[in-house]
Amino acid sequence: MSNTAPLPENEMQRIIKLSEYDIDYSGVQDALKDLSKLAAKVAGTEISLVNLIDSFTQWSVSNYGLPIDQMPREDSVCQYTIVSKEQFEVKDLTADERFSNKSYVKNDPLLRYYFGVPLQTADGFNLGALCVMDKIGREITPEKVELLKIIANEIVNRLTTIKVIQSLKNKIKDVNETQKKVAHDIRGPIGGIIGLAQIISEQGDSNKMDEVLEFIGLIQKSGHSLLELADEILTTEKQKNPRAESSRGNEFNLLLLKDKLEKLYAPQAKNKKIIFIVNTVAAASGIPISKNKLLQIIGNLISNAIKFTPEEGSVTVELNLIGGKVKNTLDIVVKDSGVGLTQDRIDYILNGTASSTDGTGGEQGYGFGLALVKHLVEGLQGTMHIVSNPGEGANFEIKLPQDKI
Repeated sequence: MSNTAPLPENEMQRIIKLSEYDIDYSGVQDALKDLSKLAAKVAGTEISLVNLIDSFTQWSVSNYGLPIDQMPREDSVCQYTIVSKEQFEVKDLTADERFSNKSYVKNDPLLRYYFGVPLQTADGFNLGALCVMDKIGREITPEKVELLKIIANEIVNRLTTIKVIQSLKNKIKDVNETQKKVAHDIRGPIGGIIGLAQIISEQGDSNKMDEVLEFIGLIQKSGHSLLELADEILTTEKQKNPRAESSRGNEFNLLLLKDKLEKLYAPQAKNKKIIFIVNTVAAASGIPISKNKLLQIIGNLISNAIKFTPEEGSVTVELNLIGGKVKNTLDIVVKDSGVGLTQDRIDYILNGTASSTDGTGGEQGYGFGLALVKHLVEGLQGTMHIVSNPGEGANFEIKLPQDKI
C-alpha cells in the first residue's frame, strides 16, 4: 500500500476557504469543547478531537480525553478524512501500514481505533475533521455515525458564527472610526464659522445691521449646536474606551501577536530541535494593528521555515510597525538558517507557480503554504519579498499597510 500523503483535489481552494475563517487556533476551545465531549459520549470512545488542517499542521482546536494541540499534517490520520466525502474509519491502526509506526500508535496513548467525519462547509470544502479514537477496537453503528455527522455540522456552524461575529465587530469598528473622523472633520470648519460669525456680529452691531445680525445669530446658535454634537460623539467614544492605547476595543498589537506566535509555533520548533525567536520593536509594540489574516500569513511562513531548517538551526521572526503620513506599515520578517532557495524557485513562488518539495526532516511537501501566503498578502494590498541563496537560509519579508486608528 502506498504511503503517499493524500491531497484533496481542491486543496488550494480549501486552504483559502480555511483562511477566510481567520481562526485563532488556540482561541476556540471554549466554543467547541461541549461538542467534542458529546462526540466521545455518542461514540463511546475515550477520545474525541476537533481538528483543522492547514498546509503544514493539524490543529486540535478542541480536545476531549487527549491533551494535544497540534501535530504535523503528514503524521495525522485526519489528513485521510479530509479527502473523504462521508467518513473515514480505521478499525485497527496497528495493522495499517500507514499508521502502525506512528508514535501515538506505538507509544502512549497506544491508539488502535479511529473514526473521522469531515468538517465540511456549505460549499463543499473540508476544513478538517471531527474524529473519535480509542485504545481498543470499537464498532460505530449507523445511528451513531449520523449523530457524529450532525455534531460535525454543528461545529462548522459554530465556526461560521464566530466568523460572522468577527466580521460584524470589524464593521462596527469601521463605523466607530468613521464616526470619530466625521466628528473631528466637522469641528474645524464649524469652529471657524462660529468664530467668523462672532466677528461679523461684533462689527455689525455698530453698523446697525439688525436683520443681518439676527441671521448671523441663528448661524452662530446652529454652529454651537453642531460643535456640541461633535463633542458629544467624541466624549461618548472616550467613555466607551477610557484608556488611550486601549480605545480600539479588541485590537491586536505586536506584543499580543508575539505571544500568540510563540504559543502556536514553539512546539513545532522544539519538536525539530530548532531555536525559535520572535522579536518586536519596543516603541511599536503597543500600537494597535489589524489581526486580519496575520496568523495565517505568518504561521505559514514559520511552518515553512521550520520545514526547511535542519536540527540545531534557527527561525527568527522580526515584527515592526513603521509610521507613515497616511498609513502605517506592518513589517514582518521571517528568516531561517535552512537549506535556502534558488532564484528560480524564488521566482516560482512570487509568480504563484511554486511546486512542492520535502523538508529537511522528511516532512512531506504540499506546495500550497507559500502560495496561500502570496494570495493573502495580495488580498491585503501588501507585498512579499524573498532573499535567499542555496545553503544560506531564506529571508521572507512581508509589508502590510495598516490604517491609523
